Amino acid sequence: MLAPASPPADRSTARRRRKLREGLEGWGFVVPALLIVLGLSIFPAIWAFFLSLQKWNGFSPAENVGLGNYQQMVTDTELHDAFFHTVLYVVLFVPTSIGLGLFLAVALNRRIRFIGLYRTAIFVPFVASAAVTGILTTYLFNPQFGLVNNVLRVLGLPQQGWLENPSQAMVVITIMSLWGQAAFTTVIYLAALQDTPAELLEAARIDGANKWEAFWAVVWPQLMPVTIFATIWQLIGAIQLFDLVYTTTRGGPLNATQTIVYYLWQTAFQKLQFGYGSAVAYGLFALTLIITIGVVVYSRRSKTDGF
Repeated sequence: MLAPASPPADRSTARRRRKLREGLEGWGFVVPALLIVLGLSIFPAIWAFFLSLQKWNGFSPAENVGLGNYQQMVTDTELHDAFFHTVLYVVLFVPTSIGLGLFLAVALNRRIRFIGLYRTAIFVPFVASAAVTGILTTYLFNPQFGLVNNVLRVLGLPQQGWLENPSQAMVVITIMSLWGQAAFTTVIYLAALQDTPAELLEAARIDGANKWEAFWAVVWPQLMPVTIFATIWQLIGAIQLFDLVYTTTRGGPLNATQTIVYYLWQTAFQKLQFGYGSAVAYGLFALTLIITIGVVVYSRRSKTDGF
């Protein structure tokens, strides 16, 4: 005899239990990582905000100052200098990294012998640590025994102060940043170039366009979303410049390479002004957020959305 069929209510209950079990299993994998993210990002951010409303050196009881730390930022000339140094670095670094990355990507987007080796060589500096880059910078641009000044001396050209010259130090920092970070934009552009439909290029050639005209009329519009993304990424990284300054000049000479993040680090961890340092951090966050939103809104209005 056939077994009686299960009632619909029992089947529905079984499905709910199975979905509940699968959901609990999924959360079991997610919760540990979620707790780490909350513990290392969200909680410190909330704590830093409340800390920015206080005056605290890490030892004595905290003193509530309200918006006093933010008001101090308006009249802090050293912070203003760090801001202008950061702006100078952004102006030097971001456009150059985008242009150099595009140039290298176009050069590497071809089928030639050993192309894989060339692409790997371009990307290697990107994975080098800041400590390695800093040591290399010191070796190349040291005024006394640096390789660059030795070459200038052999060529009979005047030697330069480089990292010890306030007007040249930030340029050196920018050059070494490009050495490592231009590889990122190169890889991004190279991937975008390889995704460009070949049919569009072929149609442009049939219409009589040369390579230069085909690039600007066909390829460049395809690269605009990637350009927006890379610009925002490089912009955020440039505003947060710290590691290369720390490993080379320590903000010198004469604070010529003191950026906002380096000033923040000095304020919080050397001067032990944790409240004011937190206020500077939130000011930097607000600046980065405003710039990012502005670029995104502009890209969407111009219909070149990169996100």
